[in-house]
Amino acid sequence: MLKIPVLALVILVLAGGAGAWWWHHRHHAPVSLRTALVQRGDVAATISASGTIEPEEVVDVGAQVAGQIQSFGTDIHGKMIDYGSVIADGAVLAKIDESVYAADLSVAKAGGLSAAASLEQMKAKQDQAEAEWKRSQELFNNKLISQVDYDTAKANYEVAKANVSVANSAIAEAQAALEKAQRNLDFCIIKSPVKGVIIDRRVNIGQTVVSSFNAPSLFLIAKDLTRMQIWVAVNEADVGRIVPNAPVTFTCDAFPGRQFAGTVGRVRLNATMTQNVVMYTVEVNTENPDSVLLPYLTANVHFVTRKETDALLVPNAALRWSPSALEQIAPDARSQVEATPGTGDAASDAKPTKAEKGSKERKAVVWLKDGNFVRPMEVKAGISDGANTSVTADGLQAGREVVTGEAAANNQTTTKNPFLPQIIRR
Repeated sequence: MLKIPVLALVILVLAGGAGAWWWHHRHHAPVSLRTALVQRGDVAATISASGTIEPEEVVDVGAQVAGQIQSFGTDIHGKMIDYGSVIADGAVLAKIDESVYAADLSVAKAGGLSAAASLEQMKAKQDQAEAEWKRSQELFNNKLISQVDYDTAKANYEVAKANVSVANSAIAEAQAALEKAQRNLDFCIIKSPVKGVIIDRRVNIGQTVVSSFNAPSLFLIAKDLTRMQIWVAVNEADVGRIVPNAPVTFTCDAFPGRQFAGTVGRVRLNATMTQNVVMYTVEVNTENPDSVLLPYLTANVHFVTRKETDALLVPNAALRWSPSALEQIAPDARSQVEATPGTGDAASDAKPTKAEKGSKERKAVVWLKDGNFVRPMEVKAGISDGANTSVTADGLQAGREVVTGEAAANNQTTTKNPFLPQIIRR
């Protein structure tokens, strides 16, 4: 009687095992490998940052006198000065109401005339005092006048000479006042100190400008828009790799698909700190002969720190991938894998040795496609541009397949929902 339950249990176990094997075989997807070809090309290691395009030299033109703006000047084309106007050196930019300063000039001129007349009067009095002094000397020598009269005549002469000196000082003071009034009157005409382009016009006709301790800014003039600068904010961790005259490439959102070139000028020492992040301003010089680049555009800058040409390139994913199972590796290479230290992810995460740091290369492993298996190859990884890395190895050639990842192949039949409409493909 006990044989029947035991036999039933054995049959149940066998049926369960067969069912599990069938389910695993049906639902466990085989692994397929993603590969890429080793290619030859150029690669550059860059530092990315953003900055603002600035004119190389900007002149801020202000007013030294206060008054109302009466009119604007004209540019080289005879049009009234406005934003973007091209102006010549010495061109009239604006005129300020000069009525007050013209009156001051008239007052200064009148003061000059008064000082000149006073001088002539003092000279006449000096001549009179001098004559009386000479006459007093003769009379005193003949003992015809007293000592008091003699001393009085002498004192009057000395006072007359002093009054002439004071009158001469008044003349100089009146002349200075006249020159000051004339200069203030001249300041009512705002002229351009340089040849350039009006970037900003900050006043309108009829607006009153007030000059106190700081001269009010009226116009912002770019001296030469064919040469521009980019003021780039670079993190302190990257600024040590930036050197003067290093090549730079940059793009602007205003010109999609177009790349511009420049060179590093200098690194400014006045760093800024924002939320404990230290940033340095790096000046990048670039040519703008066709005036395409506009002031204050945002530039996406790439500093080229290292560059290699005609190098073997593999995707960065190929240096990070490693087999998930030993069965994926070619049988004759399995012992080699066990003897090779730091493969796959371990190699990509391993810190370079001192020798590798000095040579700017590190050891890594890529996996080559070999039929249904993969085979490791140790390489020396060089610079990377974020997508590809230059590698060198004996026997590695362009066109070889390297594994970059794996994906499950979903070939099993999927269950259809009977309630959804069926699409018939023809």
